Amino acid sequence: MNATLPGYRDPVPLRPGHLAPDRIENLPQPPTLRQPPLGSLLLEDGAVTHGNLLKAIVLQRRQNASLQQILLSQGWVSEDHLTRALTRQWRTTCIDPVACPPDARLVDRLGPDFCLKHGVLPWRYVGGVTFIATSRPGEFEQIRSQFPPGLGAVRMLLSSESHIHEAVMKLRSAAMIRKAEYSVAASDSCRGKRRRMVAICAWLAGSLTVGTAFFAPLTLFAIVGMWSILTLLTNLVLKLAALQSMLRQWAQDRSEKASLASCAKTSREMNDSLPVISVMVPLFHESDIAEKLVSRLTLLEYPRELTDILLVVEESDPVTRAALEEVELPGWIRVVSVPKGQVQTKPRALNYALQFCRGDIVGIWDAEDRPDRDQLHKIARGFAFAEPDVACLQGRLDYFNPKSNWLARCFTIEYASWFRVNLPGIARLGLVVPLGGTTVFLRRDVLEQLGGWDAWNVTEDADLGVRLARNGWRTKLIDTTTDEEANCRVLPWVRQRSRWLKGYAMTWSVHMRNPRLLWNELGPSRFLAFQVQFLATLSQYLLAPVLWSFWLLTLGLQTGFTSPLSGLFPDHALTAIVMLFVASELASVAMGLWAVRGKKHRHLLPWIPLMHLYFPLGCLAAWKAIYEVVTNPFYWDKTRHGIFDESADPQNDAEDESPITHVPLLGDLGAEMCVSERNAKMGGTSTPTFRTEGTEVTEAQTAGSITPRKILSG
Repeated sequence: MNATLPGYRDPVPLRPGHLAPDRIENLPQPPTLRQPPLGSLLLEDGAVTHGNLLKAIVLQRRQNASLQQILLSQGWVSEDHLTRALTRQWRTTCIDPVACPPDARLVDRLGPDFCLKHGVLPWRYVGGVTFIATSRPGEFEQIRSQFPPGLGAVRMLLSSESHIHEAVMKLRSAAMIRKAEYSVAASDSCRGKRRRMVAICAWLAGSLTVGTAFFAPLTLFAIVGMWSILTLLTNLVLKLAALQSMLRQWAQDRSEKASLASCAKTSREMNDSLPVISVMVPLFHESDIAEKLVSRLTLLEYPRELTDILLVVEESDPVTRAALEEVELPGWIRVVSVPKGQVQTKPRALNYALQFCRGDIVGIWDAEDRPDRDQLHKIARGFAFAEPDVACLQGRLDYFNPKSNWLARCFTIEYASWFRVNLPGIARLGLVVPLGGTTVFLRRDVLEQLGGWDAWNVTEDADLGVRLARNGWRTKLIDTTTDEEANCRVLPWVRQRSRWLKGYAMTWSVHMRNPRLLWNELGPSRFLAFQVQFLATLSQYLLAPVLWSFWLLTLGLQTGFTSPLSGLFPDHALTAIVMLFVASELASVAMGLWAVRGKKHRHLLPWIPLMHLYFPLGCLAAWKAIYEVVTNPFYWDKTRHGIFDESADPQNDAEDESPITHVPLLGDLGAEMCVSERNAKMGGTSTPTFRTEGTEVTEAQTAGSITPRKILSG
């Protein structure tokens, strides 16, 4: 980055057809003048109303955000008007780097990721002076120390952030997409020359299995049977440990709530400013979901100036791009277009979009997600009170269409057991937490330190969870829920589950390339638990027919497959195996009953016994996954969304009902503003207040609206 570039100091055109002098000596320094307020300049230009400016100034005093970001995110000023006012305020020149592109050599010296993160763009080097455009002039002096040496004197210009992003993408999109695909080291990635080796090993293992079955069938039956029983036993132990840990956590939470209710203990207050949170929403072939997605996101209660939503769209996806063009996006939602590359996967798109994020906390939502309205507040609070080694917060996932059919009900029960019992218990035990694909929030600096996501892994979330644990970082489960659409059709369910299992197999094989190193980094307990979570789980799906055969033996049914097994195990061993099976099933039922005991899922209780008919579908998915590991490891089997119409769900209607009326307010605020009868919930946010004629007015952070609340006298 600091290397001298050939011809770097040659004169370059300031604009097409005009060359600058060879050198500019002793540039005169402008006299120190009082900087006019930005708000006054915007009012002079008629770019903002007095009421909106007043609200923005009050928000600026309460939030860790600049006035210009507040005005833009709330939609109270246009980007062009803001840039023009900033030019007058800072007494500098505004440029359009799209019409007059910057010097690519200068961009390389700072790096495209640095330019995007800090909103700067080195534009020209003329006569020993480097002209650098910025969209955040108030932060320019702070980042000046991070500039590489050799730039000479630096002069600040202005440009809009959208123009800076567009100029960087035009110049260095190839380098940025290459970084997105290869950000994770080859030793920790699924890519590389090992693909052929995996195929060779798979065919050798298959040939060996067929040969053993032909020449020594009893030996094969014994090995497969014992391995099936061992994986079942280890899974049972892990389930019981997670359940016990979760029950202890539940007891502690109840005790803490009782202490808070009796005023014996007070809850901790968050004194720090709320952080900027960036959330990436990858979209692909989503023609019917764009408008619904934006409407869901507008329900978020987090301050708009601190919310940074990136809709990540593939450049080769005209369907989604056309759908988004028909939707009017607010200022806090942006579209990031991902160029073509060697692979086309969700983690590759996330790595690319990560370079455009503004926040120090980065999260992921899926296209069909419906997060809790206060979710971002809980994430900010969770990180504020988390231990220093907590780098990730994982929220719960749930489904908003469990009543669609039997498959959706079973899928909902499985998810409830996983996110309400299994994962919280595993996290509390300090084991490796395989992350979910959505409602995952990470510290950006840690994520960048790890190289982001593996662009070649189809379950990048689980892989990232392992890499976090290997590098000494912890993941915590947080009490917030995101509802999404359950895959309630058999064939799409099998395709989705096969992708998950294929990713589990690839993740296990990647991290087991050096077992000794993995043992040293994870420690004995986490290393063994990792084998159970990935290898044993995959084996359970693949060898499900072997386990079913033991049930046939207990019923006295003899088949061509069970007859050899009956000769391998004595009667007392079969009795112990049956007891193991019964214990495993009872543990699964207990976890399901605990997970769906709440009001939201209570209607699923009668369906828990039918889960025995649900899991056999996973056997088909597992064998499909193993086939694709060999033949097409990087293929992303897309799950289609928007099939279920959530508006038909009576639960949604009940949740969205909000008796809202509009009344005029007196005083300088003067505009017609929302009055919500549910402000008890919304008033819990950190909000500024105004007082006008006996009414306390609170700036609700939902959509920049004002919620009047009657002042209690006395």
